[in-house]
Amino acid sequence: MAERKLVFATNNLHKLEEVRQMLDRSITVFSLREIGCADDIPETGTTFHENAALKARYVHERYGMDCFADDSGLEVDGLNGAPGIHSARYAGIPGQDRADQDRANIERLLRELKKDQPRSARFRAVICLILGGNEHYFEGVVNGSIRSQPSGEAGFGYDPVFQPDGFDRTFAEMLPEEKNQISHRALAMQQLKAFLS
Repeated sequence: MAERKLVFATNNLHKLEEVRQMLDRSITVFSLREIGCADDIPETGTTFHENAALKARYVHERYGMDCFADDSGLEVDGLNGAPGIHSARYAGIPGQDRADQDRANIERLLRELKKDQPRSARFRAVICLILGGNEHYFEGVVNGSIRSQPSGEAGFGYDPVFQPDGFDRTFAEMLPEEKNQISHRALAMQQLKAFLS
């Protein structure tokens, strides 16, 4: 089978590593940095679908390569769906180290989520794939709840406070290969992978 080359419109090394582990070896995945794109692609959409499409179109229009982009985030019922599309910058401290930003985001989330508010939540991921000029969308959702304290050292983002339904551990307490079976991004990537094959 011929090798397929795809650009993943991200410079988030955690996401890149997750995605590379999920796809077949016959698919070579390049990051933005690896194709020479240092731009901060605007995410001005109001939904995950819009933001994923904006990023994928940006790469396709400027570099003419088949590519995909994802937009994902955490939706907490007790916060009316927040942080949602603002998940990555919820604490609003741009330019910070990624780990510091993650900690600040979790601290704000736990501060705003009062004891009597519902702790049910979901991670949602939407992928926009542009292949041969055509757009295709894939969506993954994993339901769970928000812990009152962070737990676990693995993962990134809100993983230390998100406990998926049916498990007694947070994403951050799981091995990467275990999380990659059930995560929102994994579910969307499984659809993309099936489509490509």
